Amino acid sequence: MTKRTSAKYKIDRRMGENIWGRPKSPVNKREYGPGQHGQRRKNKLSDFGTQLRAKQKLKGYYGDLTEKQFRKIYTEAERVRGDTGEMLVGLLERRLDAVVYRAKFVPTVFAARQFVNHGHVTVNGQRVNIASYRVKEGDVIAVREKSRQMTTIIEAIALTERDVPDYLEVDHSKLTATFVRTPGLSDVPYPVQMEPNLVVEYYAKN
Repeated sequence: MTKRTSAKYKIDRRMGENIWGRPKSPVNKREYGPGQHGQRRKNKLSDFGTQLRAKQKLKGYYGDLTEKQFRKIYTEAERVRGDTGEMLVGLLERRLDAVVYRAKFVPTVFAARQFVNHGHVTVNGQRVNIASYRVKEGDVIAVREKSRQMTTIIEAIALTERDVPDYLEVDHSKLTATFVRTPGLSDVPYPVQMEPNLVVEYYAKN
């Protein structure tokens, strides 16, 4: 098992939730956390603990971003006029690896990061290999011609556990996706409840 695969399963168990909605998540069988102390009785979380958990869950969902990366995105969201939590979700969904994952070109957000890093994706006809690249409304994301026969892509498109959200227009026959608009929290098909408002509270106090 790769380090990334192992990490994503640990995140599920640490959160006690199947945060990507995968049929093979270990949480479907064991709801307690990983490690030798995972089965200890859980105490009620403090306000700080609840806020921290909300941050870790959202951060983990997007491929277990580093704290530095996540804090930078939050700071950008805070600068924009409007609801900071909504802005945060919008910025996260504009990451190129998130768009590739939403378009069902790959099975997981971890695979999406690797897929982009290995140069399999173009944006408006130009190859982009930076997973954190921020797409704009109207951008056309496509799988490069020579990468289109990859088994990973075929398997991902066939997945029934998730659908393509309506803020993307996807043509799986051409393996292209147009980023139509920046979504708000209610538009994003999270399998579990995300609480960006608690993330805002966490950073406001820390």
